[in-house]
Amino acid sequence: MNLGSLRFASGSKHKEKRIGRGLGSGHGKTATKGHKGQRSRSGAKFRAWFEGGQMPIQRRLPKRGFFNPFRKEYQIVNVSDLERLEGIEKINPKILYEKRLVRKKNVPVKILGEGEVTKAFEVSAHAFSGSARTKIESVGGKAITL
Repeated sequence: MNLGSLRFASGSKHKEKRIGRGLGSGHGKTATKGHKGQRSRSGAKFRAWFEGGQMPIQRRLPKRGFFNPFRKEYQIVNVSDLERLEGIEKINPKILYEKRLVRKKNVPVKILGEGEVTKAFEVSAHAFSGSARTKIESVGGKAITL
């Protein structure tokens, strides 16, 4: 076998349907559009969500929930993750991004208190949970809010 002898599997390729190309094609006359009605006319345009005058689905379904436009989205890092960083005394969002503990540079970081802390380090973040702050400060570290 070589590249010159490659063929598509039999039945995997279909001939293109040439619509509206004469009666002999099987798709002539009305060109598969049926008889009369909006969809059969030339230049017929209607929105993708139009349901023929029936009450559309976005109006049939009730509104649910609440969207808070002032919600702050944080990237979460646990103190157990900070414990794994070797040889770094001052930790900030830039270092967390470089060490791949957070995915995005421009989204605020919040430190949570999951896990234990044995080393003292200075952590700068946009927010801290109460337990994270106490754990960091109990071993002689600093929790600085940006």
